[in-house]
Amino acid sequence: MTGSTLSGAWPEYLAILLVSALLCTLLTPVAIKVAIRIRVFDHPAGHKSHESPVPYLGGVAIVLAFAAAVLLGAIADRPESGVGELAKILGLAVALAAIGLLDDLRNLSPVIRLAAEVAAGLAVWQMGTGVLITGVTGVDVALTVLWVVGITNAFNLLDNMDGLAAGMAGIASLTFFSIASANGQFLVAALSIGLVGCSAGFLRLNVHPARVYMGDGGSLFLGFMVAYLGLKLRFLTSVSESFLVPVLACAPAILDTTLVSVSRLTSGRSPFQGGRDHVSHRLVAVGLPVPVAVGVMHLFAVAVGVICFVVSRVDQASAWTLAALVFGFIGGAGVLLYLVPVYPESARPHFVISERSTEVD
Repeated sequence: MTGSTLSGAWPEYLAILLVSALLCTLLTPVAIKVAIRIRVFDHPAGHKSHESPVPYLGGVAIVLAFAAAVLLGAIADRPESGVGELAKILGLAVALAAIGLLDDLRNLSPVIRLAAEVAAGLAVWQMGTGVLITGVTGVDVALTVLWVVGITNAFNLLDNMDGLAAGMAGIASLTFFSIASANGQFLVAALSIGLVGCSAGFLRLNVHPARVYMGDGGSLFLGFMVAYLGLKLRFLTSVSESFLVPVLACAPAILDTTLVSVSRLTSGRSPFQGGRDHVSHRLVAVGLPVPVAVGVMHLFAVAVGVICFVVSRVDQASAWTLAALVFGFIGGAGVLLYLVPVYPESARPHFVISERSTEVD
């Protein structure tokens, strides 16, 4: 994973991609069998549209495949630097995945999850990886924690339709890989392409109709890793507003979280309460089949990813112009999606904080 030249690193990137994809492809059926044996299922209920129980534990396969691929890569080609940080980040991601798995099994309080995510954000800052926009330590620490918590939960909330969360995480990671590899950030690129491989391997059994769900254990892991990799990106251009790139890359997930939160609050519902009011659900509500709705969101994420790469290579004025156009489009799309009716008029709004936030359909 040292990669003294850009061309010399590509065989390593390809090996990490193939190993992570293969491991996740092999481990996911094992996770299904284990889930069936110990009876860990996502049962149809409330806002969930699947008609029969679906095994959880897919997230365990993702975590194990990624960790194994990273460790094998480190053994084969020891990184010149960052070994300690790599171990810490992997430990934090696994810890969040474990909390997510406990949430899947025992339905933890949102307060426990939030506390763990805040602690992870603070740990990321302590490692020297954080938001450095204002130069005011307290503000930058708060922004770092907000980013880690926000993006981790955004991908958790995206786990609401077959194949959606894994695909979106894979596309965001592919975007980060393209930028990091072009800029010579070999370790960041290697981690990013490892996430791409895990997402691709998991999708084989997660696309509609899904045979397995990743659960909170998988979505929290993917969300945290995407948040961390976004913070690690560095750029060759003079774009001082480098935060534009990770924000743009995660814009589809941010749109979904914002839309859901605003919709629930303005309708008198709790943002912690599950519901079929995500972007994907609204696309289905206007007549798109589930696979098409998921595909539309994936294509949107790919388009945003291409723009992100361009933004990372141009001057400040061009970067801000492109970003403004994207955010303008997202804002308009958000307003139109907000107007799609998703709440039964006869249902009385009420606040419930008992459901976990993973809303798998």
